[in-house]
Amino acid sequence: MKTPSLSHLNSKDYERVYEPCEDTFLLLDALEADSALIATQHPTLCLEVGSGSGCVSAFVGFLWKHAHFLATDINPYATEATLKTGLLNGVGIDAINSKFAQALLPRLHHAVDLLIFNPPYVVTPSSEVGSSGIAAAWAGGIDGREVLDAFLPSVDLLLSDSGLFYLVTVKENRTTEIMQLMKSHYGLFSKVR
Repeated sequence: MKTPSLSHLNSKDYERVYEPCEDTFLLLDALEADSALIATQHPTLCLEVGSGSGCVSAFVGFLWKHAHFLATDINPYATEATLKTGLLNGVGIDAINSKFAQALLPRLHHAVDLLIFNPPYVVTPSSEVGSSGIAAAWAGGIDGREVLDAFLPSVDLLLSDSGLFYLVTVKENRTTEIMQLMKSHYGLFSKVR
């Protein structure tokens, strides 16, 4: 699969919006590798939380053209970038300026077939967490988990009965612990890619 064009974004934009990096491309690779599995679920509603540039949402739009694509980001510049990325790549993305999916609940209660989150996972002081600017893209707080831990209770509320959740983590986030938490609290099976 081709990577979506981001030619409309320049160095000034990347001062305000997270520029796709290794984590983004690993996520794209995982989605592509699982495209047959995801297709068996016949996704009709896809949601990316923390869409940044919109690269991932546009990529998903290439794979499942008949689904509806929603994207949220706490950063208003990222919301705008996501809309533009969708337009440039011919993918209709409804981008919403929102913390997580708060603007969409309870309407999306158990309705999301494909949920994607590349959270701010970098270990930082707690004081750096919670901005609506570019730091919101990476500042994860203690163990890089503060933002992720705040979002995890929403996963079960959002996913449809056959929904799939894709999450990016790093070793410092204690991935095994996250997987155990997802199983024990929400009954969700997970695997590491």
